[in-house]
Amino acid sequence: MKRDDDFLRQLLFQMEEDDSPYFMVPNTIDGSNSKKLHHIRILCDYGYVEQLNEHAYRLTAYGHDFIQSIRDESVWVKTKAAVAETGGNATIEMLKTLATRFLKKKISVHTGIEI
Repeated sequence: MKRDDDFLRQLLFQMEEDDSPYFMVPNTIDGSNSKKLHHIRILCDYGYVEQLNEHAYRLTAYGHDFIQSIRDESVWVKTKAAVAETGGNATIEMLKTLATRFLKKKISVHTGIEI
């Protein structure tokens, strides 16, 4: 299964918006959650999400930081465009780095403070 960066982003937002500190993803017999489980496990690999038991996950502080770096739609669009211009291949860490730099630039332009 290929990684879907837009799906990862939406999944992170979904986890953040959940009222519970734990995000439940049951394994299903028909495989209907296979894409979600695959992408949550990718987020676990990067330390953005922690698996608590077979079905429960939680966002880590690092995961919350990643969400902040990709929350702004214009930053996300610029990040994806930059990756697309260079052949469309980027790791999640590269996406985070690009998004963070675009966000810093946006804040600097808005405030006049270099960060």
